[in-house]
Amino acid sequence: QVQLTESGGGSVQTGGSLRLSCAASNYPGSRWCMGWFRQAPGKEREGVAAVDNEGRVKYANSVKGRFTISHGAARNMVLQMSSLTPEDTAMYYCALDDSRLLCVSDGPPAVTGTLGWYWGQGTQVNVSS
Repeated sequence: QVQLTESGGGSVQTGGSLRLSCAASNYPGSRWCMGWFRQAPGKEREGVAAVDNEGRVKYANSVKGRFTISHGAARNMVLQMSSLTPEDTAMYYCALDDSRLLCVSDGPPAVTGTLGWYWGQGTQVNVSS
């Protein structure tokens, strides 16, 4: 069974930085696409960034220039977040899209379906003013 394990998150003040990591285990595919989504209380889930095994990346407009996503040799990825603002406060979820549409489709990161999607349990990011 595919498992996504997240680490990082926490609380910082405005302008601070945080680093989120996610590792996928038991995923059999040699090509993969992973991303970060976030959801704040009372708001819809929002795609943040995505990366695939070929290094293709995409970002939401709200985080471009502040967040950097990267991938490691194994099925893992890191989201480096800088210049954080209270608007970045949310639960952040790691996701893996078996179809890879998350990474190859046009537009910002978005959930493209339900089948073949795997999710982590989430890690909280709090940014205070």
